[in-house]
Amino acid sequence: MAEDSLTVRELRRLWKPQKERLNAEHPQHPTNIRFHRACSWLQRVEEIQDDKVLDHVLLSLWTAFNALYGQWDGERQEPVSDVECWRHFLDRILKLDQADLIQCQLQEHKKLVMTLFDDEYLSRFFWQDPTDKRAKRVRRTRLEAQGWFVEENWIMILQRLFERIYLLRCQLVHGASTYDSSYNRVAIRRCSHMMEHLLRTYLRVWAQWGADEDWGIMCYPPMK
Repeated sequence: MAEDSLTVRELRRLWKPQKERLNAEHPQHPTNIRFHRACSWLQRVEEIQDDKVLDHVLLSLWTAFNALYGQWDGERQEPVSDVECWRHFLDRILKLDQADLIQCQLQEHKKLVMTLFDDEYLSRFFWQDPTDKRAKRVRRTRLEAQGWFVEENWIMILQRLFERIYLLRCQLVHGASTYDSSYNRVAIRRCSHMMEHLLRTYLRVWAQWGADEDWGIMCYPPMK
């Protein structure tokens, strides 16, 4: 965990004043529920940190992330597309970050970010034509990413990074990977580490500057 990352307990303590204020306005405030749901899955990650359950770790991290970005389409009465939602969320949370916490995470873990960009198996483009020629073209992303860091194009880095993590998440969820497969242990470990660093930072930004944001219609609110 990065030095400035907060535990779930610390994140909840940071959120508590906002939680109480929002609860006074609305007992089932969706912003509170999103934060609570995300923390519940992140807490599970803290409890199961073990290489023997890496698949569970990555899926729990993404589920926590999904609790923050998920949107309900009121017209079609169904959840909005995942990719559309998390892309929009990444842009919003980056703009809310008044202390450049997300930027600091990307810089601190630049080596890990670049390693993920260098992995052709995490590229959707590679799987369209999985050949050595395509793999070499995919690895050019690493060179492009060097430029993004120089230009401080943080949103591009985040978008491309989460595209890769999302591809791995989809392989697990849609049965395109064997459970505990030796083929993707390293990739899952790397994606989980990077996602955990960023997710904790997103929750910190949410707690400090996102309480009064309209995060959209929440999917499947608790019913009494």
